[in-house]
Amino acid sequence: MFSKLLIANRGEIARRINAVARGMGLATVAVYSDADQKLPFVREASESVRIGPPPAKESYLNAAAILEAAKRTGAEAIHPGYGFLSESAEFARACAEAGLRFVGPPPEAMARMKDKSQARRLVQAAGVPVVPGSADVLPDAAAAVAEAERVGYPILCKAAGGGGGIGMAVAKDAAELEKAFRQCADRARAAFGREGVYLERYFPAPRHIEVQVLGDHHGRLIHCLERECSIQRRHQKVVEEAGSPLFLGGAHEQTRQRMFQAALAAARAFGYANAGTVEFLYSDGEFYFIEMNARLQVEHPVTELTTGVDLVGWQLRVAAGEPISIRQEDVRRTGAAIEHRIYAEDPVKFFPSPGTITAFRAPSLEGVRLDAGYEEGSAVTPYYDPLVAKLIVFGASRDQAIDRSRAALEKLVIEGIKTNIPLHRRVVSDPAFRAGLLNTHFLEEHARA
Repeated sequence: MFSKLLIANRGEIARRINAVARGMGLATVAVYSDADQKLPFVREASESVRIGPPPAKESYLNAAAILEAAKRTGAEAIHPGYGFLSESAEFARACAEAGLRFVGPPPEAMARMKDKSQARRLVQAAGVPVVPGSADVLPDAAAAVAEAERVGYPILCKAAGGGGGIGMAVAKDAAELEKAFRQCADRARAAFGREGVYLERYFPAPRHIEVQVLGDHHGRLIHCLERECSIQRRHQKVVEEAGSPLFLGGAHEQTRQRMFQAALAAARAFGYANAGTVEFLYSDGEFYFIEMNARLQVEHPVTELTTGVDLVGWQLRVAAGEPISIRQEDVRRTGAAIEHRIYAEDPVKFFPSPGTITAFRAPSLEGVRLDAGYEEGSAVTPYYDPLVAKLIVFGASRDQAIDRSRAALEKLVIEGIKTNIPLHRRVVSDPAFRAGLLNTHFLEEHARA
């Protein structure tokens, strides 16, 4: 095991990684921009290094500055968290060239996953069901229209070079598709530096279910069961839970097991190691691969709480070369967990709401945990993702987790900025949520102000 870890991230995930690493006896290095100098993650690390001004391109995306910080402090490994450089194969290679352990998958696996259309072909060859769509990126709108006639409408345009819902656009006919194709290409170029676009069939009301996988560098690969992430806004997850209510009481167990095996097959096809997530759409009894994320997921705590598997701890052990000692048959779920992403945003218009937090009181209730990147007096700036905290609630049953969520959301106090706490209160109070009747359009159909 290495002795000093640099955490190339910020906020709540930097605090989470730091706590695990310090608990394992490692020294830690925080890197920060000028905007974040006074945040808790900076002072909680063993030492900290300024890496640049507030814009992410000049700080958290500045690979040279991060590598220099590692060299200056004697760090032996870098954990990228999620976002920023976490899925950059180039950064992972640069770490290796600098003699540093990258806490994540091999760069070759990351490169295979980055191009979404190529990833589709790779997993399809491994026998994993994929969403019907184009076999490759399409050269222009005319080719897209011709391909859509084969696949069928409605159709979804997706950027081949990235994820996170950026550039995605739905079309109901050829006229809409031409506009959507150009829009997707333009946004992909701006966000990812390439304009490759491919098509997938659009499912009107699917569920979004993902499988956590964990692999080592000795050929061992296991899954850590599933999470449901159907409650989304603009393709961004808002509420996640483990496990999926679709499978409660043993319902659809055969499909669930097939999904687990498909996730492992996809991970093997990519040559995956470390923690990762295979994401599926589920519709009308069938599931389809959509992508694999080469990093720790924001929602990983719900898996940890229900399986007892410390995913961050295992990330560090795998990066140090240790074999996974957990047997697949030992991964069992106990209870249920729900994660609520608390954003600094207007709860009605969903615009970001930067400002200074004047009051911050976490609920002190059984089964409730708050992973926060900020505290009372912290400034939430407009430079980064507006995630303020994650409210994570565990219960012996899903009903108990929902009841505890309602109580915790009533007691959670964040003042000085607007937040989406009212939205979460509406979600957990909605009968459809309690009944587990979820799909990716849940927020449009329910929980309105």
